[in-house]
Amino acid sequence: MKTNIARTLIIGALTLLNAPVFAQGNSTNKSNASTAIRPFHVHVKEAVLTDLHNRIAATRWPDKETVTDRSQGVQLEQIQSLVRYWGTTYDWRKAEAKLNALPQFVTNIDGLDIHFIHVRSKNPHALPLIITHGWPGSVFEQIKIISPLTNPEAYGGKADDSFDVVIPSMPGYGFSEIPKGTGWGPDRIARAWDVLMKRLGYTHYVSQGGDWGSVIADAEARQKPDGLLGIHVNMPATVPAEIAKLINTGAPAPAELSDKEKAAYNSISNLYTKGAGYAGIMVTRPQTIGYGLSDSPVALASYFLDKFNDWTHSGGDASKVLTKDDMLDDITLYWLTNTGTSGARLYWENNNNNFNAVEQRTSEITIPVAVTVFPGEIYQAPKSWTERAYSNLIYFHEVDKGGHFAAWEQPQLFTEELRAAFKSLR
Repeated sequence: MKTNIARTLIIGALTLLNAPVFAQGNSTNKSNASTAIRPFHVHVKEAVLTDLHNRIAATRWPDKETVTDRSQGVQLEQIQSLVRYWGTTYDWRKAEAKLNALPQFVTNIDGLDIHFIHVRSKNPHALPLIITHGWPGSVFEQIKIISPLTNPEAYGGKADDSFDVVIPSMPGYGFSEIPKGTGWGPDRIARAWDVLMKRLGYTHYVSQGGDWGSVIADAEARQKPDGLLGIHVNMPATVPAEIAKLINTGAPAPAELSDKEKAAYNSISNLYTKGAGYAGIMVTRPQTIGYGLSDSPVALASYFLDKFNDWTHSGGDASKVLTKDDMLDDITLYWLTNTGTSGARLYWENNNNNFNAVEQRTSEITIPVAVTVFPGEIYQAPKSWTERAYSNLIYFHEVDKGGHFAAWEQPQLFTEELRAAFKSLR
């Protein structure tokens, strides 16, 4: 009898924890939703947050690294500090409030519910802009740039700089639905984004992206749907085919390259030899890595923190440019939506080198392209390669701050770059 009661209690607890952790703003069934745009509101059940705190408290830590640097990965002291804050001080409800202060929606596109933020400028002539995040990022990357883009006069800009901003969560990320089958790669996402913008009533728009967002923006540009005026990317695909082949052999940079080309060559070579293990397993075994990411909050946090350290313009310490709350908003979103595995599958879906130009990403792009090069990016694209890669390059600028998560790290600078990049397309 006692065993049956215990079993019933356990099953009840699991049912509560596995129930949806967020709520939509109406009761429209997906089967009847078709093209409907439904309001969306985030509220995570308290039991789910309690479970997270319990898992954090029960963490079994590995022993300390045997080196004095980051060459073996995230250092124990750093991750313990972040996790201690996560379990005792961090407040997810504040993150919910940030999201719920913004107009959020869900709409069904190609069989999936897509979550997005949509903020219109008060300027009726604002330029519509869709911005795509990457991995291990989320819509939290772009929240800081929404007000400067939609209300430029309050941030040193002019009314003519205004944008209407649309920020979707990629399929399998955040509050967008997880695909149940294969096929949701960059090309399909790009087509979905055009459907989204047209469904919102826009007849013309521009697109921006970094990381996977840049891959998707390139795909949009290749598809060239009616109304897409141009794209801006901050992780461009510029490596020439002959250079890519050399990098893959492990050969040193050719002597005839310019200094900036050699620096780019060496950065990518270093990534391949020392920093691409995360991509290797997600390209080949996303489900395997996903069991740890879904079951252990510390596994998820350390996996992401490793990339935050590597890819921010911070000298290897992301906390210099992102607050603990910044990082934990993003990490907690993945945890609560259980999208660590589905996010990793995008690498499996797109088993390509996303830095390579011509044959993989850019040869068919003829619409205007703008590029900003940030000093903390995975590699700094040389102008010579960028001009070869994008035949209609209308803007190229190297800035002195910011990294791979540029909008998150340097929102004001990033905003200024978008104003300049798209000025000629208004």
